[in-house]
Amino acid sequence: MPGPAAGTAHAATTTDVVCLGESMVTFLPSQPGRLADVPSFGRGIGGAESNVACALAAAGHRAAWVGRVGADGFGDHLVETIAGYGVDTSAVRRDPGRPTGIYFRTATDRGAGAHEVAYYRAGSAASAMSPSNVPYGEVFAGRILHLSGITAALSGDCLALLRELTAERPGRPLVSFDVNHRPHLWRGGDASVLLELARRSDLVFVGEDEAEEAWGIEGAEAIRAALPEPSVLVVKRGSAGATVFSGLRPGPRSSNAGGAESGPALRSTEGGPDTVTHVPALHVDVVAAVGAGDAFAAGFLSATLRGLPVRDRVRHGHLMAAAVLTVPGDLTEPPARDHADRLAALDDGAWGRLRLGPGWTAADRAPEEVRTS
Repeated sequence: MPGPAAGTAHAATTTDVVCLGESMVTFLPSQPGRLADVPSFGRGIGGAESNVACALAAAGHRAAWVGRVGADGFGDHLVETIAGYGVDTSAVRRDPGRPTGIYFRTATDRGAGAHEVAYYRAGSAASAMSPSNVPYGEVFAGRILHLSGITAALSGDCLALLRELTAERPGRPLVSFDVNHRPHLWRGGDASVLLELARRSDLVFVGEDEAEEAWGIEGAEAIRAALPEPSVLVVKRGSAGATVFSGLRPGPRSSNAGGAESGPALRSTEGGPDTVTHVPALHVDVVAAVGAGDAFAAGFLSATLRGLPVRDRVRHGHLMAAAVLTVPGDLTEPPARDHADRLAALDDGAWGRLRLGPGWTAADRAPEEVRTS
């Protein structure tokens, strides 16, 4: 089975982050209510990995998205829209025999009981991604390779691909893995493979709720005990914020993505104790809850690429998520870097008093203008 050559080089890359996964055309309701009652829908795009790529590109990073779409109009729309954010889409492959996935959703929060999503992705072009048809040179061209558990659920070939991409090999870029457990995709499947993939990764994002649902593991400390290998484990705790376990873990992999632009490695062959960092969540006037997890990952990765301290990495994740939470769709223009840096640098008391609502990302707004409580 074809795969990446050992020692695939990425040191001379000009790409910061490569994101691989399925993107779909999403149809957003014109009004609240059941799908049966919504009279019309607006067209957008959705996909965890492409969302991260778009957010990173909008934040000034060199991001690429690798995926597979149909040779159809929806595929054209996806590629053109994602490229419009400044993302490199040159490695996207077109499949003449399979369609681009689409889905419809209601306007309610994904976690609400009334939320409905109708997916039309079975047999999609993306589900045909496999170790034999992915352009490994482009996939390993970045300082960071970002993946998610959604891809693993699409097909046996997709799971095999993620196992290939997370395998130990010299010169592997830092692998970022967002667990992104989607129960409807794992009906009849074994979501424990997400734990396996997370343990093979360097930087892992996982929610407390999804760890309990997918693996029966409760609490941040227990999640770390089940995931001892990643150099950085980010446990998202909803309104309680996020807890990060970071330390030098035993293992041969190394990457230059953990420090400043050309700074020290995130992963070392030396072992060391964890540093545990907890950062409270922001108070946000939520417009729509979709896309926040992807935005959080993008903010954290952006700050990681810049070599910022762990606390500020989490704060930039919260800020990027707040930008998306205060708009109706999955994507939005992030706050200007200097604006986000000012907010991330606030002392703990001022950070706790921030309340962000629609329009808060305007570049000319100082921290005092968004602090309302």
